[in-house]
This record gives sequence, C-alpha cells and structure tokens, in this order.
Amino acid sequence: MEDRSEQLKFAVLIDGDNAQATLLPKILAEVSKMGLITIKRIYGDWTTTNMNSWKGSLHKHAIQPVQQFRYTVGKNSTDSAMIIDAMDLLHGGDVEGFCIVASDSDYTRLATRIREEGLCVVGVGEKKTPEAFVNACNQFIYCENLSGPKVVKTRVATRERPAASAPLNLLLEGFNLASKEDEWTHLSSLGLVLRQLDPAFDPRSYGQQKLQSLIKQYPETFTLKRDTSRKPPVVYVALTAS
Repeated sequence: MEDRSEQLKFAVLIDGDNAQATLLPKILAEVSKMGLITIKRIYGDWTTTNMNSWKGSLHKHAIQPVQQFRYTVGKNSTDSAMIIDAMDLLHGGDVEGFCIVASDSDYTRLATRIREEGLCVVGVGEKKTPEAFVNACNQFIYCENLSGPKVVKTRVATRERPAASAPLNLLLEGFNLASKEDEWTHLSSLGLVLRQLDPAFDPRSYGQQKLQSLIKQYPETFTLKRDTSRKPPVVYVALTAS
C-alpha cells in the first residue's frame, strides 16, 4: 500500500460561480493522482439559484461551502474570498499544493504568488480560460478533457488520430530538452518537460488518454521501447532512425 504520508497535501478551492458541478468527481480524481486532498472548499453566494447544482455534491464529497454575498449588483466577490482563504492556507503551511478550479483571469496573480513560495499549483477550467492564468499554473487541466477525449478516424483505416491540431513540434521541442546527450529518454521525463513548456499540455486534447499513446501516433518520428526487467516496467522514447 502506498505511503500516504509522503504524498503532497493539496487544497482544492472551487469558484462555484464559474465551474461545473457535474465534473466534480473527475476533478477530485485528477488531483488525487498528484497528492492527498486535505482541504475541499467551494465559494459562492448560496442564496442564489445558480448554486443549486452544487448542493447535492457537498455531503457526498465532503466539501465545505463558503458563503460569499454579492454586496454590489453585477460584481462577483467570490474570487476575493477565495484568494484571501488561499493566502491564509499558504502562510499556515498546512498544504503543499493548491488546485484552483476556475476559468477567471483574476486568479493569475494568486497562482503566481503560490508558486513563488515553491508550492505546486494545478488549475482546472474551460478552454476559454485566459492564457495568463493557464501559464501561471504548474499544470492546467481543461474541463473539456475531463468530459472525454474526442477521436477522429481516418477514411482509409480505423487508426485513431489526434482530434486537435498535431502537437508534433511541441513533442520534438520537449524531447530535445529532455534527452540532453542521451539517445533514449525516460517517457516520464519527457512528460515533465512538456508540462513545463505548456502547463495545459494534455494527451486528451489530441484524442489520446496517455502520452505513450500520443507518441505512438508518430512512428516516423519517435520510437518507444519498454524495459520489462524493471518493476514496474519503464518506457523510453528515442528519435526514429532515418
């Protein structure tokens, strides 16, 4: 059994005004892959009807609702309350990572400030999220990818191809940075570099669930090998010999 004491402790903070309640289980599952969720809070004005979709999830997922009244018509004070709480948690030292669920550029400075303290920031939002907020995070997950990858099939074969524009240039750039002088590069190392180059990089954006599956789409460029002598097996990637 995995030693949970060695996992990063995450706080999940959700802007209930611009997030989807139906994706909550998948959001929590994504963050759980990175660490142990110790704090779960959702912010909004619970006196309004637009927060009704969240109410059924509160007890099921043990999420603490935080009430934030709208003191001025047309103004959203949810982001201010969430930012204040995040800074309190940051200085309290009880967590080592944050997941900010929002599609609002107002959280850009918050993400940057948290990273300045050396903590991990994961963002979750829609593809309309401003690039500034996306790039301020260590990793950004698009809600559309949590709904399931879109796959396009060619007319002449059933082989699956990436649904979005091909990421080959990004893959090559990442490989060149990760490989250094080595011919074979650990696939997980390539994944880390790709995330550094583009926090929103996600194989699901290209119709694939895993990086390994995405790499397999370009056999003319990359070659994979699996070392089964190690437990668990390790996958390496290299440029295909010309």
